[in-house]
Amino acid sequence: MGKVSARRAVLREKTPAALREELSAMRREHFNLRMQKAMQQTSKTGELRRVRRDIARAKTILAEKGKA
Repeated sequence: MGKVSARRAVLREKTPAALREELSAMRREHFNLRMQKAMQQTSKTGELRRVRRDIARAKTILAEKGKA
């Protein structure tokens, strides 16, 4: 199982309330990474992309759970 599959599996196991909480935490992390990038304080440019995609994954799974 790859890293993406593992993250996806962990998100799918969570309840909708836990997913919303996780989504909020990921948005804060994304904001902080954006600010660090703007201030040129980070060398982890790949983290920004990873967090953005994790947010999209969480939103997709939350929408799927909402339909069910």
